[in-house]
Amino acid sequence: MRPEYDFSTAKRGVTAARYAEGANIAVIDPEVLDVFPDSATVNRTLRALAPVFRTQLRPAAKRKSA
Repeated sequence: MRPEYDFSTAKRGVTAARYAEGANIAVIDPEVLDVFPDSATVNRTLRALAPVFRTQLRPAAKRKSA
């Protein structure tokens, strides 16, 4: 640790519960921050688009030849 780091007032385990749930980090490009200013907006948009992506990502059913 560097000498300039002061953890004398730090509290242990403050974010442990959040990380235990799982943390996924996505970096938003500065060019789209006006559209996606926070994680709630990103999540709302992704939930709305997820059904479209799921139908496009499913492999086409193979037909059995007779």
